[in-house]
Amino acid sequence: MAFFTARQPILDLNRNLYGYELLFRNSLENVFPEVDPEQATSKIIENLQFNLGLTKVSAGKFAFINFTEQALLNGYPKLLPKEQVVIEVLETVNPTKEVMACLKELAEQNYQLALDDFIHNPAWEEFYQHCHIIKIDCKEISQNELNQVVLVKRRYPHLKFLAEKVENYEEFKRYASLGFDLFQGFFFSKPEVISNVSISSSNAQLTSLLNEVNQPELNLNEVTTIFETDVSLSFKLLRYAQSPLFARAKKIDSIKQAVVTLGQNELKRFVMFLVAVSFGENKPTELVKLSLQRAKFCEQLSMLKGKDDVSQGAFLAGMLSLIDAMLDSDITSLISNMPLADNIKHALIKSEGWIADSIKVCKIIERGDWVKIEKTSNLLKIDMQAMLEKYNEAENWAEERISFLL
Repeated sequence: MAFFTARQPILDLNRNLYGYELLFRNSLENVFPEVDPEQATSKIIENLQFNLGLTKVSAGKFAFINFTEQALLNGYPKLLPKEQVVIEVLETVNPTKEVMACLKELAEQNYQLALDDFIHNPAWEEFYQHCHIIKIDCKEISQNELNQVVLVKRRYPHLKFLAEKVENYEEFKRYASLGFDLFQGFFFSKPEVISNVSISSSNAQLTSLLNEVNQPELNLNEVTTIFETDVSLSFKLLRYAQSPLFARAKKIDSIKQAVVTLGQNELKRFVMFLVAVSFGENKPTELVKLSLQRAKFCEQLSMLKGKDDVSQGAFLAGMLSLIDAMLDSDITSLISNMPLADNIKHALIKSEGWIADSIKVCKIIERGDWVKIEKTSNLLKIDMQAMLEKYNEAENWAEERISFLL
């Protein structure tokens, strides 16, 4: 049976990756109440251990996993390595003596424990000393309830407070000012400030490269010259060309040789990588990784749909779909001035055409909206299982390459 995951990043105050909440389904039916939740949890653990691989899915960071009351009492958390997981106690769990004893034991064994969708309840007070993280739903909590949360934090300063569903930079700043430590949501993928941006000389070189590698015929001398005028770009090219990602018979000892060795298609992709990394400077690494992931998925989705002729354009559009967040500016003004094909510009500015549809699919999967994923796959006439497999492949592909670019 197929098994898929969507990951929602959790960032710290400096917007570095702290971990992922893992959202799993082996079918859409797991969304509905008639599915046995304990069976679903056991499937999650089974697939983490034997199929997906916990370290691979969570990129070596903490994996936040939901546990029901019965799953806790059944001892399921102990099947996972304590160094890699955060046990999320769902809001539906009752603070019974049995539950309290179970959680205390897990804490004593050095498992990280989190209360999900927290609303202060005096019945949980004795557990706070054993807890590590408290998650707050920013969209559901009232001001009075939030005030109670702040008081809890003052009484138990060891607790980390995590704000969920932080959708913009203003919300991030608000909860940071209240003393929150961790943040989950899509605030990092939206612009902090709408302003005019002057592209640096390095970014101007990248724009020139982007234009050159998208020409029907590659001008080898021109591309080589552009690389040679920027030491940083040259270093990254040589490092990438000699990485274990490629099987090279000879060592590369010149910029021109590196360009020839990569070939036009891989060179084009590499330049797109550099665009994402350069424009994402001083932004969360997760933002750059997400742009790479979107690029690969949009390309693969296009090929899955039989639209091979636009797959390269879909790759580039996916890569640039977060450029507004990377440069803190309006996407229309940014994209309008770049040397891009009309179908890419229309996708990014007007959300029109197949390429725009592929980007929309990315966003739906990123949010783990499984019901909408099914509707979208039916609408696009693409097998849902195949679509999600391509998404997981894109995640892995982005993970493999990011270390050679940062």
